[in-house]
Amino acid sequence: MKSAYLYVRVSTDEQKRKGYSLPEQEDRLLKYCKYNNIEVKGIYREDYSAKNFNRPEWKELFSEIKKKSSGEDKNILFIKWDRFSRNVEYAYEMIGKLRKYKTTAMAIDQPIDFSVPESTVMLAVYLAVPEAENTRRAQNTANGIRRAKLMGRYPNKAPIGFINLTLMDGKKTIAPKEPEADVIKWSFHQVAQNDHKISEIMKIANEKGLICSRSHFFRILRNPVYCGLISVRLEPNEEQMIKGLHEPLISESLFYQVQSVINTKRKTTSKKNDLRELFFLKGFLTCPVCDRKLSASISQGRSKKYPYYHCHDGCKTRINAVFLNECYQNKLQQLILSNNAVELFRNILEDQNIKIQKASYLYTQKLLERKIKERS
Repeated sequence: MKSAYLYVRVSTDEQKRKGYSLPEQEDRLLKYCKYNNIEVKGIYREDYSAKNFNRPEWKELFSEIKKKSSGEDKNILFIKWDRFSRNVEYAYEMIGKLRKYKTTAMAIDQPIDFSVPESTVMLAVYLAVPEAENTRRAQNTANGIRRAKLMGRYPNKAPIGFINLTLMDGKKTIAPKEPEADVIKWSFHQVAQNDHKISEIMKIANEKGLICSRSHFFRILRNPVYCGLISVRLEPNEEQMIKGLHEPLISESLFYQVQSVINTKRKTTSKKNDLRELFFLKGFLTCPVCDRKLSASISQGRSKKYPYYHCHDGCKTRINAVFLNECYQNKLQQLILSNNAVELFRNILEDQNIKIQKASYLYTQKLLERKIKERS
C-alpha cells in the first residue's frame, strides 16, 4: 500500500462539534500511515449515520475514486468496520462497487487479508456485529419508551402545545405551553361545534399563533395526548390507551366528539367566514344612541356591496365598516404603553412561568399517588 484516502465518521453533528472521536480517529490513521510510509491523498470527515451510504462525504470520496484511472490501485482506510457501515447488505454491495474501481477498503484495527478465502468469514463477523448492536439498541430504546408510556409518562418530543420538562427526580414529562395550548383548546371547541370548515378554523388558528401545516393540524386533532391519553402499541394490530400523568388540554368527551366530526362523511354545514376579517370589531361596539351592541352586515347597492356596522330594528344608527376599521387602526398606532402596562405584562409572564412549575408539581403528586396505590 503506497497511498490511501482516510475516512473518519461519527453519527451526529453534535458529536462532530463537541466530541473527540473525529480528531482521535484522524490522529490514529495519520500515525498509521506515517509508520507504514503511506501517502495520504485526502481526509474525509463525516457526521452521518452508517445505516446506508447516502452520506455527503462518502459520496465525494466515491466520486474521487471513480475519477482516477482504472489502472491505479486505490485504498480507503478507517479505524473499524463500523465506521464503514452498520448494514451488512449495503456494506457488501459497496465493497463490490469499490472492487470495480480497483479500490480496497480496510480497517486498521480489524485488518482483513482479502487474498485468503477464509478471511471473508471474519469480514462477515466485523460487519454483522455493528448491525446487531444497532438493532439491539433500537429494540432497547423502543422497549424503554413503551414502558414509560405504560406508566403514564410521555417520553417523546412534546407535541405542539406542550413543552418537555425534567422533574426533580430526573424523570421527564410534558406541560402546557402558551400561547399554543390555548389556541389548540379553541380549535377543538370550534371543530366540535361543526359550524365552520376545518380549513377555516386552521387559518384562524394560524393567525392566533399556532404555526403548522394543514396535515399537522389534522394530526393535532387526532392526537389523544391532548385529552390526557397516551397511545401504546403492544402488538402490530393491538393498541392500548393509557391515562397520562400530564395535564390535559381538553376533556376526553370533547376529543371523541371531534373525532366523530372528522371521521363522519357529511354534507358541509359550515358557514363562510369571509366576513370575519371585514367585521373584526363586531361584538365590541355599542350604539351611541341606545347603548346596544352593534351588529354588522353588507348592504347591496346598485353597482356594488357596502359593509356597515348597524344597530337593531328601531334604531337608525349605521356606520361604514371600512371607515370605522381604518379609524380604529389609526388610533391603535398612536397608543404608547405606559410604565404600568409594561409592568403588568412582566407580571403576566412571571405568572405563566409559575403555571409551568405548577404542572411539574402536579405530575410529581400524581406519580406519588399512583405508587401509593400500587403498594397498598
